[in-house]
Amino acid sequence: MVQSAVLGFPRIGPNRELKKATEAYWNGKTSAEDLLKVGKEIREQNWKLQKEAGVDIIASNDFSFYDQVLDLSVLFNVIPDRYTKYQLPQLDVLFAMGRGLQRKATGSEPAVDVTALEMVKWFDSNYHYVRPTFGKNLSFKLNGQKPVDEFLEAKALGIQTRPVLVGPVSYLYLGKADKDNLELDPISLLDQLLPLYTDILQKLAAAGATEVQLDEPTLVLDLPTNVQAAVKKAYTYFGQQANLPKITLASYFGTVVPNLESLKGLPVSGFHFDFVRAPEQFNDVVSAIGPNQTLSVGIVDGRNIWKNNFTKSSAFVQQAIAKLGADRVIVATSSSLLHTPVDLENESKLDAELKNYFSFATQKLGEVVTIAKNVSGQDVSAALQANSAAIAARSASSFINDQAVKDRVSSIDANMSTRAAPFPQRLAEQQPVFKLPLFPTTTIGSFPQTKDIRINRNKFNKGQLSAEEYEKFINSEIERVIRFQEEIDLDVLVHGEPERNDMVQYFGEQLKGYAFTTNGWVQSYGSRYVRPPIIVGDLSRPKAMSVKESVYAQSITKKHVKGMLTGPITCLRWSFPRDDIDQQTQAYQLALALRDEVNDLEAAGIKIIQVDEPAIREGLPLRAGTERSAYQVWAAEAFRVATSGVSNKTQIHSHFCYSDLDPNHIKALDADVVSIEFSKKDDANYIAEFKDYPNHIGLGLFDIHSPRVPSTEEFITKIEAILKTYPAEKFWVNPDCGLKTRGWDETRESLTHMVEAAKYFRKQYQK
Repeated sequence: MVQSAVLGFPRIGPNRELKKATEAYWNGKTSAEDLLKVGKEIREQNWKLQKEAGVDIIASNDFSFYDQVLDLSVLFNVIPDRYTKYQLPQLDVLFAMGRGLQRKATGSEPAVDVTALEMVKWFDSNYHYVRPTFGKNLSFKLNGQKPVDEFLEAKALGIQTRPVLVGPVSYLYLGKADKDNLELDPISLLDQLLPLYTDILQKLAAAGATEVQLDEPTLVLDLPTNVQAAVKKAYTYFGQQANLPKITLASYFGTVVPNLESLKGLPVSGFHFDFVRAPEQFNDVVSAIGPNQTLSVGIVDGRNIWKNNFTKSSAFVQQAIAKLGADRVIVATSSSLLHTPVDLENESKLDAELKNYFSFATQKLGEVVTIAKNVSGQDVSAALQANSAAIAARSASSFINDQAVKDRVSSIDANMSTRAAPFPQRLAEQQPVFKLPLFPTTTIGSFPQTKDIRINRNKFNKGQLSAEEYEKFINSEIERVIRFQEEIDLDVLVHGEPERNDMVQYFGEQLKGYAFTTNGWVQSYGSRYVRPPIIVGDLSRPKAMSVKESVYAQSITKKHVKGMLTGPITCLRWSFPRDDIDQQTQAYQLALALRDEVNDLEAAGIKIIQVDEPAIREGLPLRAGTERSAYQVWAAEAFRVATSGVSNKTQIHSHFCYSDLDPNHIKALDADVVSIEFSKKDDANYIAEFKDYPNHIGLGLFDIHSPRVPSTEEFITKIEAILKTYPAEKFWVNPDCGLKTRGWDETRESLTHMVEAAKYFRKQYQK
């Protein structure tokens, strides 16, 4: 009989229990013991849910209080010196590495002031991992045995699990050398790391684990030869060790074929591959599998929410059975279900027709089980019939097609994606309009979303506030933000976005073609969860979405206020996209809707318009080649379609964060000013890459995901380092990202210090 497997399950809890417990701990309202108890309850609930669903192979160690890669850094003592000197408890070290820590001395506890490690996107997803950082004083050792403890926890419940860890090659390759150790190639640390993996694997075997899952997602990247060799070396080494559990080597998010030679002949019990993202790799990988190795067929999508097509998936799995035999085939999720909401049954307000098309993490458990039963010859006819009916109903749904939108997309031409003049001419026309000083200061968009804002939004959504009352409240919040920015003397203002629940959801709710959930939360990083909207049909804008708030903000100040929009690629990437048409078409539909909004903002008197694209790098195909080149063209064109309808005097800004960016890709957007997350970059070469960028740039100067407040002197030091490479006349001063998740006190202090630093340099350059 074919078995079923789930590579990992969402760890946030069905009602965001982890977020609430974690933030309560950070705020000093609960103890570490309270937080650990909630974590244990979530793990137990997840394991029992999978067991009751009939899943054969259930993951453990897929839980984390912050990030699974960060967990490994703590486990293997990859902890930079700045975190160890304070003698913090291990849980607090984990959080300090993830989000920074700043606190005053209290009683016997010393003051702490430490910045967070760099955070970057997990491949092409919207999940962020904390990048391992390898310093000169690195000394590998085991700190505890988290994977073993959680395996034993499940075992005590009567549930046998398959512990999962990020594999040694991916862990090293996704890390970086610390700034004091830049000559280091992290892969060179493999020989030191392998004994620790062996130690933890032997401990798992001694605890009763018969199999482990080692994730090597870097196998879907363009790997240099030394990294390919490291894969062969690492798993050959494991094969030579005694008393280890069986190893399933898992990769996902793309094809492994270009790195397939490094997998041939490895002494592992089996492989897992993602056939949702890369079905074309099937024949190659099957041919490479050894005679006694299993194939875990990733056929239920771990990244999207559309219902699986049982007929197609079963036929695909049958191909594997025909080549390998049923006893060597496993039906699995394509990746961990971390990237999907927990349970569709929590969506009581979702349209019943649309709800029938979706499948969240809990429902995907049933999908892998049903497909496994079907290909094993068991009777699942009722489930197959219901599934076929849902698939057919979706294809004929009235939600999907809008001919007017299709016609408009087909009319896009080069003129629609080209500004009226090149940047130097635009700049010459803009400077007399804006009269900005050197080192102009601004923020990225959002200001703190206070409890009062959330309460009033909730009241409005429940009908407890009238539209007039809610608008009055929002305007009062906008005025508060405007007056604060004037008070600290920022140069270009924002309205603060108090009316917005999320930078994608807010616009999606006003576009035709989107659907929304009430509890469809997905972890983005740490305790930051998002509710991705779902693109269900052709997209268009029935009416203006942001003009009213921007016009009000501009009417109460003499300084320029930016109109704030989310770009077409970010709207696409931070939604669950359609899987029945290509993403390029969906991006163009969004671009045209946003073009109308940009033009309306300009017509209403807004002279600076920011169209954020933090997800543009995230969407880049993982391998070089024609698909990546094509994406770079159409993604940039979609942005320009949205922004090129304005006059030369209107200044277009954009923003990018938490990705390794290609200056040429940014240049293709032709924005007048771009702001880039930078505060946790410690490589001077990163600045140099943008030295010849022709337009203007703001490099983010403080980490908005951390509560710590940089001093004025710290800002000055950072700007001095930037100005050694980057020309002052092109440099804007701003935070890393929006300030939505921060409190007002830390926001006030940080921005005040930032403005003071900008004024310091103005005086220096005037001299």
